[in-house]
Amino acid sequence: MKEVKQIHAQTITQGFARFTYITNKLVAFSALSQHGDMRYAETVFNQIMIPNAFACNSMMHGFLKNAESQKGLSVYTKMRREGIGPNARTFVVLVKACDGLRLIGQIHCQIVKFGHEFDDYIISSLISVYSKCGAVEVARRVFDQRLSENVVCSTSLISGYCSNGLIDEARYLFDAMPERNDVSYSAMVSGYVWNGLFNEAIELFRELKSRSCETLKASLLVCVLNACASVGAFAEGKWIHWFLHENGFEYELELGTALIDFYAKCGCIKDALEIFGSMPKKDVTTWSAMIVGLSLNGKNGLGLELFKEMEEKGPKPNAVTFIGALSACNQETLVNEAWGLFGRMSKVYGISPLIEHYGCMVDILARAGRLKQAEILIRSMPMEADGGIWGSLLNGCLMQGHAELGDRVGKLLIQLEPQHSGRYVLLANMYAAMGSWEDVIWIRKMMKDRKVVTVAAWSFIEIDGGVHKFLADDKSHSHSRKIYKVLDQLKGELKCYH
Repeated sequence: MKEVKQIHAQTITQGFARFTYITNKLVAFSALSQHGDMRYAETVFNQIMIPNAFACNSMMHGFLKNAESQKGLSVYTKMRREGIGPNARTFVVLVKACDGLRLIGQIHCQIVKFGHEFDDYIISSLISVYSKCGAVEVARRVFDQRLSENVVCSTSLISGYCSNGLIDEARYLFDAMPERNDVSYSAMVSGYVWNGLFNEAIELFRELKSRSCETLKASLLVCVLNACASVGAFAEGKWIHWFLHENGFEYELELGTALIDFYAKCGCIKDALEIFGSMPKKDVTTWSAMIVGLSLNGKNGLGLELFKEMEEKGPKPNAVTFIGALSACNQETLVNEAWGLFGRMSKVYGISPLIEHYGCMVDILARAGRLKQAEILIRSMPMEADGGIWGSLLNGCLMQGHAELGDRVGKLLIQLEPQHSGRYVLLANMYAAMGSWEDVIWIRKMMKDRKVVTVAAWSFIEIDGGVHKFLADDKSHSHSRKIYKVLDQLKGELKCYH
């Protein structure tokens, strides 16, 4: 900006400041450049006697970039007051500044008034904003008014459908597109991930790979890595890492953090640590992902060491960081360490403990046999304890053989979550361990009377890039006969071993 100000001074002294072309360029640079200064842009803009649409658009865009959408809207008001005619670019920027249905409706009327309702980029922007406001039917009507098939508009509606949970409608539109590009594929893959359909996201990503690999964007790869981490699709995630290495991608913040999370969740903690060490820049999310990953893989000591290193030379820890650090304290010898961390959250960093932090503490205390302390902590919480917290205490009662407290907590838990099958099972297991079979029968009868659906546990394994999911006693797999034959063989060998 120093050089820009010097140029501006020269234009004033040489008498060139009255030329619109020069002042427009000064406004545009100051408002839109990453090295710009929005306040300076505002000063220059206010000195223009009769600004044109270019200068107004630059200011609106600059205010929007700086999260000052109201100021951007005020520039449009000034345009209308002074009779400055808006163009298509004006409305593309203006639509993005809208944060409510009433406002977007008013701007939409202005778009029609000035004859820009058939501009593809304006239609795309309208679809996006209407979708963000939850008005998907209105977004669809805008889409249907377009004059021709358009990838940009279709991609916007796909994203809109996905963000509102209408994944089937999104896929129908995606399949109906006469032409698809990498952006439309990315929108559909990302939509699957947002809606928790990770296997579908990976499958579509494979289809995109078969079309073209050269144009894969970092944002899409981050999204797919998150899907791979969620279902343990190791081969696909490993391929992405290879692709990044082969194509000279740097481990930028989002990409590096996604790789760390992927490797940690797949149990490859050494690879996660290697990525972490090679990242040139790390933010609080990166540090938190590594600490959580270490805790997840039982590397509690390393997790706590990394947390201390973060306190010394890293960014300020946030609430997620403390969840990772507290999770690393799930050993009896680390209870005091956990209390210390729990206290430092608010005293040193000003972070009010969330229910997740209380959940970590209750789990730590319950596992260490400090059940009374855990119950007192629950009773002192500023928020209502959920089923997860009471479940941790009940699990501790089962582990420690504390029947009286377990009975009380278990009955409270099934009142709190009457349709959660796991709560009944945990209480029944405790009664069974006590030899109280009448109570076990009572629990099973209650589940039947309340029509509680038992959710079966499942596991998955990846073979040749495909993820295979199995339920307990599952015979639905195409190779189930062969699988059970091998299982029977293994059982026989185990008996011989014993």
